[in-house]
Amino acid sequence: MKYLGIVLLTLISHQISAQELFVMTEPASNMPAGSIGIRNTSMLTFRKEVANNFHNMPEVMWGVDKNWMIHAAAFMNNTEGNFKLQGGSLYAKYRFFSSDDIHTHFRLATYGRLSTNSAPVYQEEIETMGMNSGFETGIIATKLINKTAISTTISYERALNNNTYEFPEIQSNSAVNYSLSIGQLLHPKKYTSFKQTNINAMVEFLGQRLNENGKSFLDVAPSIQFIINSQARIDLAYRHQIYSDMNRMSSNSVLVKLEYTFFNISN
Repeated sequence: MKYLGIVLLTLISHQISAQELFVMTEPASNMPAGSIGIRNTSMLTFRKEVANNFHNMPEVMWGVDKNWMIHAAAFMNNTEGNFKLQGGSLYAKYRFFSSDDIHTHFRLATYGRLSTNSAPVYQEEIETMGMNSGFETGIIATKLINKTAISTTISYERALNNNTYEFPEIQSNSAVNYSLSIGQLLHPKKYTSFKQTNINAMVEFLGQRLNENGKSFLDVAPSIQFIINSQARIDLAYRHQIYSDMNRMSSNSVLVKLEYTFFNISN
């Protein structure tokens, strides 16, 4: 009975956190301790007057323990004509607060990312996940109530030279990022097995303000998410610009994310 209880609690914890796996942002919760995840994010960006760009970002994730999580990602795209490797990043997240109750919890986490990139700097927008060398650090707050999850993030991001390409002196090299994510579990209405497919719908608002000149943008990204057998994940999203007064690589994009988690690998 003791081991049965542990198994049941584990399954319940997976199901409770299923709808707070956001598509465009990371929640304050971590993947299970001792697990290894593989993820591939593909994004098609739509640009006016020039060719569209395809970005692909394979990623490996490690749940070190219940509080620490580490990611390593590579950046590949065709922004220079040929599809090639442009850089990569290391990401770490530390959950420093957790308050759990029946059908609800609240989490706080802090994170940091360090990136390198060899692509030319075409845009004023700063994005260390794929376009800029530099770093980002921020804080995440996530609240789960029954089948609804709400998460918000604020971060400081700094761009450095892209290897042989110097960052333009006339542009702001730092920014404040902010996001609001709302997710809702649509299916199943009632859990009978951890093998049930979860279907989550969400909408996320993503913004940035450049520190030196005050230029900013705000995007909205509706998405649908499928979690299969509590291990495989498929995300589909469309990101659309609400407003912007800065030069960006793209104002609209389509994203497809595939992910699989291997549990109890490093324990």
